[in-house]
Amino acid sequence: MSETTTGGTARTPEFRMASGVIETLRQDLVTDAFAYRPLPLLEAPGRIVRRLPEAIRRFFPWTQYAAVTVLAFFVMLLTASSQSSSLGDAGEFLMGAIAAAPVLMTLVRPVAAWWAAVAMTVVLAVFGGDGDWPWGPAAFVAYIAVMVLVTLRTGPQVAAWMWTLTLALGFALSVLFRTRYGTNLPEMGVVSAFALVITSSIHIRRHARAEVSAQQEVTAVERDKRTLLEERTTIARELHDVVAHHMSVVAIQAEAAPYRVKNPPPELEAAFVTIRENAVAALTELRRVLGVVRSADYEAPDAPQPTLASLDGLLANVREAGLSVEKTVTGAVRELPQGVELSAYRIIQEALSNTLRHAPGAAAAVEVSYVLGGLGIRVVNEAGTGDVRPSPGAGHGITGMRERVAMLEGEMTAGETGTGGYEVAVFIPVPGRPEPGPVPQEGAA
Repeated sequence: MSETTTGGTARTPEFRMASGVIETLRQDLVTDAFAYRPLPLLEAPGRIVRRLPEAIRRFFPWTQYAAVTVLAFFVMLLTASSQSSSLGDAGEFLMGAIAAAPVLMTLVRPVAAWWAAVAMTVVLAVFGGDGDWPWGPAAFVAYIAVMVLVTLRTGPQVAAWMWTLTLALGFALSVLFRTRYGTNLPEMGVVSAFALVITSSIHIRRHARAEVSAQQEVTAVERDKRTLLEERTTIARELHDVVAHHMSVVAIQAEAAPYRVKNPPPELEAAFVTIRENAVAALTELRRVLGVVRSADYEAPDAPQPTLASLDGLLANVREAGLSVEKTVTGAVRELPQGVELSAYRIIQEALSNTLRHAPGAAAAVEVSYVLGGLGIRVVNEAGTGDVRPSPGAGHGITGMRERVAMLEGEMTAGETGTGGYEVAVFIPVPGRPEPGPVPQEGAA
């Protein structure tokens, strides 16, 4: 079935296929052939390179540039030494420079480098060739090197085009310039085919590895985001329960307060009514807004949310699980806001859970410091004994701790200790409560 164009001309499938092939060739080898595409510098040195002195490691990113430059210099010497003595020293140097130029061009303009190699083949075949034809020994090496380097930078499709056009070039030169030496086109075709197949497989493997690495990075980012949202959801649920409890208490006390005062003035009764109405309205809005973070199967806990007063029970459970842990409390123990108490409890709980998972057999210490400006927490564990294999984990517990600390405008540090253990240090600011003033006596002036 043919396709009709705007002008009324029918286009057969064969014609469309040929047009597509020509368009692909044009895109790969003609469009932006001379575009500036510098070879990227190396980034991650290997294990051997990391052990070298700093003065040498500084030049590691330029290793590929140095290797190509050495190859170009070798091609220039090989070409100059294989030329006829009748050209003289200047002519030999010129021929060597012509052969080396395409190799160097692969560093900045890979596609243009191949076209330069084609021109180099014609020039050396016509003006400087002895022995094999049209590719002398030096031209043969230079041409293969250019095709390999271009394939590493562009891919298998460009390699296929270069190989096909190389055969066409060799055939055309053999027909136009017949010489007594014959042609080495078959050798070029076989050697270049093997070289390009191997190089293309390396390029495909490298590209696949880069795609897998990029996908792993995206997956890790998405996993971190999901973990962060889950942790925020958990925090929102817990805060919902805490705040809802306090708002309920405010509403009940505001309703009962007028009955505790004998003959309260109407203004006081109206004020307590307003307080109760505002507390109930705030509680309703709180449940409406924060209720969206509850899953369908979530049920509010029957018992109150844990606080630092429940810390001994947590440590007892952890000791039963096999972790040796000691608690130290410094400063004057005092009651803190329930949100601070809950977050502090959860941070200690998560830090000890991480110790159980990632440092089995290690001893841990928990320090709780009541200071003037807030609450300090320090959980440190020794290195694992190695008797039990650590449990694998993504390490998202640290993310949850940081979220809780950031919510309370605190500070947190977490990292390995000098002895191979791990330490989590947190400071949560707690503003001091103002001292209550004297209560005016009834009937005072």
